[in-house]
Amino acid sequence: MRYGRLLACAAVLAGLISAAVPATAHHSFAAEYDGSKRLTLKGKVTKVEWMNPHAFFYIDVKDDQTSAVTNWAVELGSPNSLMRLGWSRTSLKADDLVTVQGSAAKDGSKQVNASTVTMTDSGKRMFAGSSETTTPTGR
Repeated sequence: MRYGRLLACAAVLAGLISAAVPATAHHSFAAEYDGSKRLTLKGKVTKVEWMNPHAFFYIDVKDDQTSAVTNWAVELGSPNSLMRLGWSRTSLKADDLVTVQGSAAKDGSKQVNASTVTMTDSGKRMFAGSSETTTPTGR
């Protein structure tokens, strides 16, 4: 009987602890991005965030017509999937010049889910571990 109470208390305690841990939502590609709205962005890296569930980096993109500069968020795959594709934490650094191909955000925000990232100086093209369900086509 005493063992049963101890077990019940432990279960309640475990439940309370797990409820206190914040849960983060993870949305599918189709929920956030439009695969039919392909973009090619060229710009300078301003920030890199190498973290789960997805790595992000940010680039300043200059509009050729207005000369206005806009900062875009670029979503990549998880750090684990990027490492399997040959990336490392130092693959991208602030001030690197890159060309990004990917899909635009459905909500019109300045965010893109990258399929490829090409380093301007070396021409090295890397797949971005995108959560898009189709294979990158290089469009």
